[in-house]
Amino acid sequence: MPKTVCLAFTGASGMPYGIRLLECLLEAGCHVQLLYSQVAQIVAKQEMDLDLPGRAKEVAAHFREQYASLPGTLDVYGREEWFAPVASGSNPPDAMVVCPCTMGTLAAIAQGLASNLIERAADVALKERRTLVLVPRETPFSAIHLENMLRLAQAGAVILPPNPGFYHQPQSVAALVDFVVARILDHLGVPHALMQRWGAPAA
Repeated sequence: MPKTVCLAFTGASGMPYGIRLLECLLEAGCHVQLLYSQVAQIVAKQEMDLDLPGRAKEVAAHFREQYASLPGTLDVYGREEWFAPVASGSNPPDAMVVCPCTMGTLAAIAQGLASNLIERAADVALKERRTLVLVPRETPFSAIHLENMLRLAQAGAVILPPNPGFYHQPQSVAALVDFVVARILDHLGVPHALMQRWGAPAA
């Protein structure tokens, strides 16, 4: 049975990670439930010249057309769409990823605020003991950031800053992005072939 993964884009820098992750999840045959913040729309335009419309239906149509050849399925939900499946513990996804994750979103999740659908979906993932991966893109981290990350790690979340390794001798920005996305997919239990694994013989 395909995995259902809730993927949230927020307004931190690092939208290429989120878009590549979306592509890989659909390529792996997952059912993706996509959420995005208003600031994520600005970052997508700034970093990738990607227009994310304000209406969830338009975003869904765009990505479904772009990834029509991939086996996965996609639903997109608005920020205040409280009847979305991800809003209830009676129908949680198998896992959730916030990528990229702002410090504001991280703080709200750490405090259990659940004031919008992204925060509520993360709250559901934690309370239902589902995998929650947060990809915080900020540097340096303040003591407040670190305290919030510790609180979330103790609650069961995976804190996965997008810090690429260089032991595989990447030759492009895309290879650096794939390194981070590969680590996220590993934590989701989604198979991939984005990079050679440490200690594995060369193909």
